[in-house]
Amino acid sequence: MKNALPFQLSKDRSFFESLGDWMGDVLYDELPEKGFECRDEQIFMAYQIEKTLKEKNVLFAEAGVGTGKTIAYLLPAISYARYTGKPALIACADETLIEQLVKEAGDIFKLQNYLDIKIDVRLAKSRDQYLCMKRLEEAQKDGDNDFFIEEIEDLIPDFVYGHSSLQKIYPYGERSQFPGVSDTDWQKVNYHPTQQCTVCDLRNRCGQTIHRQNYRESTDLIICSHEFLMEHIWTKESRVREGQMPLLPDVSMIVLDEGHLLEYAAQKALTYEVQSETLIQLLERVMVDGVREKTLHLMEVLQETHDRIFGILRKNSTEEESERMKINKTPELIQMCKQAIRITDDLLEEFVFESELFTIPEYELRMVEEFLEQYAFSLRLFTEKGDGVEWLEIIDGHETLIVMPRLVTDILHEKLFTAKLPIVFSSATLSIEKDFTYIADSLGIEKYQSFSVESPFDYDEVMKIYAHKTSQEDKVKNVDALLENTQQTLILFKSKAAMEQFRSQTAISANIVFEGDRELSTIVKEFQNGDYATLCSYHLWEGLDLPQEALTRVIIYDLPFPLADPLFDAKRSFSNDPFEEVELPFMLLRLQQGIGRLIRTSSDHGEIHLLLNEEEAKLENRFTGILPTTI
Repeated sequence: MKNALPFQLSKDRSFFESLGDWMGDVLYDELPEKGFECRDEQIFMAYQIEKTLKEKNVLFAEAGVGTGKTIAYLLPAISYARYTGKPALIACADETLIEQLVKEAGDIFKLQNYLDIKIDVRLAKSRDQYLCMKRLEEAQKDGDNDFFIEEIEDLIPDFVYGHSSLQKIYPYGERSQFPGVSDTDWQKVNYHPTQQCTVCDLRNRCGQTIHRQNYRESTDLIICSHEFLMEHIWTKESRVREGQMPLLPDVSMIVLDEGHLLEYAAQKALTYEVQSETLIQLLERVMVDGVREKTLHLMEVLQETHDRIFGILRKNSTEEESERMKINKTPELIQMCKQAIRITDDLLEEFVFESELFTIPEYELRMVEEFLEQYAFSLRLFTEKGDGVEWLEIIDGHETLIVMPRLVTDILHEKLFTAKLPIVFSSATLSIEKDFTYIADSLGIEKYQSFSVESPFDYDEVMKIYAHKTSQEDKVKNVDALLENTQQTLILFKSKAAMEQFRSQTAISANIVFEGDRELSTIVKEFQNGDYATLCSYHLWEGLDLPQEALTRVIIYDLPFPLADPLFDAKRSFSNDPFEEVELPFMLLRLQQGIGRLIRTSSDHGEIHLLLNEEEAKLENRFTGILPTTI
């Protein structure tokens, strides 16, 4: 049912004129009466978005920390959704930021209370954020998983196992529902791309399916991650061809919160993964009695060839700073991949005959067939010469070959930015010294509007920035010394490896929590509640919103330059000056985001500590210009 607009329409005023009047009343009068600050920057941003809705174009909205960007885009977004009859889509940088946006006492919560309007907001999370009942059944058979399995089983609703049609059905099974389960254990039971949902006998009781049905009915807002939005865009046409619904419904507009990160989500959504163990395990599941001898032989040969491919990959992969290992594509490796492609094609032909014999259960056969089609396609991309980027990485404990397109500009231009759909990029860091060319070119955006407004905070009064010049080896000692003075502290690392190295060397063992110990949004809540004094993270450079005493110190462990890995190596190789065109802009944008975690409201205060080794200290004059106050 379509919700009523939060203001009255009249015959002599258009929707956009009435929207402008209402936003003025809310931002100048109603919210300040409830204790909100009246911020000219926020009001300017809201009216720029209103103009974008009217003209249906792309807007880069760069607004400093404390502008109130969320409320600035929520007011026009909710109104436009109700006016058009289609929900507005808000895409956040990752799953943790989705939870931040809808948390109690967040901006959506405040607008509902202070403006006395009911906002229909629903979350659309990535598929790996949901429990898979099929994989849970497999994990239940493994006695080593009893501890975390019990926590999950206790929270599964009765209707999942019941057969009564009178039971109330409701969404369940999302990652945040199981806060005590570690990331490693969760990866044993969450959705995996090999699962064949279309032929699953548990489909109608699956938490992911129920969540999908739930958020498609939203009348105001759907909130998802950049990555899930990109997956929707890439798969929309193929899903429709196969008779499936797209992952997301039609929307009236899109807001890309932390929009400077969209390129990385687009690249990730287009990746193809080949895991070392998955093919072996899937083929073993269909090696059942009654399968013809020729089919069994091909499966065995493919398993052997696949093992040899990963043996060659191990010998020809080089570890660098990140988890991504660079691959030397030797003639032997290419030849072995081509052999695996030929065997896979032959095996798929044999499965056509097997399907007519009904020896292999339909669910298992469909799962293996789709996997093998994707497997052959991925290896073809890997063996061809093009603009792809490949690397080896450990994912879910398994070696994984990843193939990714280097550039996504053409696809984004065609599938997203040529549609007459209002799209708003919202972030504190979208430009390099007020120039938006870098982000526009990287995303294939030809026509856009833009603006940039500064933060309203007096940083000289509320923030102190300290630069600690030290050796890389002594950074751990510096942090330990700082933590002797107990206060709510966020330590930001440029990579998981850097964080884990610090964990292994620090003398601090109490009152500290690390990303990955449990589900991240749960860790953030515990930190905000004061359960821990120190939070260590390599993901929370943007979007984290912990006001006042919940966060009073941020330690930047390393300047966040892009890592030495195949993806950034490819970007470097296609630039004239890698440092100036790739590394420095990335570092400056990320550094601004990290520093921006500290001051979120006018009542916030605290310290920023930059740990600079010898090489980083030489670059001090290159980043001091973007700091909100002097060192």
